[in-house]
Amino acid sequence: MTKQNSSIFILIFLGMLTAFGPFVTDMYLPTLPEMANSFNTTSSLVQLSLTASMIGLAGGQLFFGPLSDKYGRRPLLIMGMCLFLISTIGSIYSQSIMQFVGWRLVQGIAGASGIVISRSVATDKYSGRELAKMMGIIGAINGVAPVAAPIGGGFLAGSIGWTGIFWCLFVIGVLLLAGSLHFNESLSVARRKQTDWSGLFLNFGTVLRNRRYATYVLLFSFCHIVLFANIASAPFIMQQHYGFTPMQFSVCFGVNAMAIVFASAWSMKFRHLEVVAFRGCQCMTGFAFLLLIALGSSCSFWIYEALLLCLLVTLGLTFTSANTLAMDSERRNAGVASALLGALGFTFGGVVPPLVGVGDIMLSTGIVFVAGASGALLCARHAFQSMVNRKKQICKCQLS
Repeated sequence: MTKQNSSIFILIFLGMLTAFGPFVTDMYLPTLPEMANSFNTTSSLVQLSLTASMIGLAGGQLFFGPLSDKYGRRPLLIMGMCLFLISTIGSIYSQSIMQFVGWRLVQGIAGASGIVISRSVATDKYSGRELAKMMGIIGAINGVAPVAAPIGGGFLAGSIGWTGIFWCLFVIGVLLLAGSLHFNESLSVARRKQTDWSGLFLNFGTVLRNRRYATYVLLFSFCHIVLFANIASAPFIMQQHYGFTPMQFSVCFGVNAMAIVFASAWSMKFRHLEVVAFRGCQCMTGFAFLLLIALGSSCSFWIYEALLLCLLVTLGLTFTSANTLAMDSERRNAGVASALLGALGFTFGGVVPPLVGVGDIMLSTGIVFVAGASGALLCARHAFQSMVNRKKQICKCQLS
């Protein structure tokens, strides 16, 4: 009989894996100006390293997810962590900015292993309410990590610089490698995909033909637009428009992140997640329109903050329920399902930062909020109507 890891270890381990990707991309952001001087290059080339890591995180999930369905979760985790340690050393000792950008791409690909496999492990080990609870925790961490990473990097930047931050990432990688070695495989040999590589990646088409799954993946991805619109715009709105200091901004940003954590935990109290997703999207769209009006009319900070908190609460409700419902609808192809979920989420979120910077950031941010929330609402409405139709069909069958 295979020894099982304790539930506490699984919770901590999956939480660290989930937070890993955002820390890889965001922790060094406060040191970008320093890096431009260090490499004697332009700020745009330094920012290219952020783009490279985002591409790696999106593409890496499409690689690690399907392969973990064939070879198991543990070997792919160990491979990803080893690759991460190598790429981190390469980043630290890069001699030019283009070398650094290349290693950042590899680092993003390696970091993707933790994101995609954490969801797959949760789906392997849990179902029903237990799965919803675990996905709620993962969703909360997904909301907090992109905020916590740059804040943590900001506290460290002055004392240890960008190379010190990358050594911190190296230590985190060592801890996750140790956790991966201690982790007991969650996908038994009998449940693995017995097919060649070409057949394995053809599962992407199989999974996408599942309309229920595809709807919730799109819903999850539109939520990423709202999430990243806040991450990309809040530093400029709070510091440049409202005159906050970096410390005041960090505190306020942290409070807002807790709204997502609270909502993710709250979503697990409801019986029907389909209803949570639909009602959450309705409220999120309403608050997005109110924010557009408020930002367009140069509202006071407290009006902006109150509406943003409400928006993030509804985002947390929707984010977690969409994540859970998507993974629960494709349990047989959990690795591929998790890969597509993460890759599309990062792809949708990755296009947002340039958009909120177009023209007046107050107005453009409001427009992006509305666009993301409206797209999510259309998906949630379709999913909710499909659920109602399924229930009607079941009642008819029972009556006949």
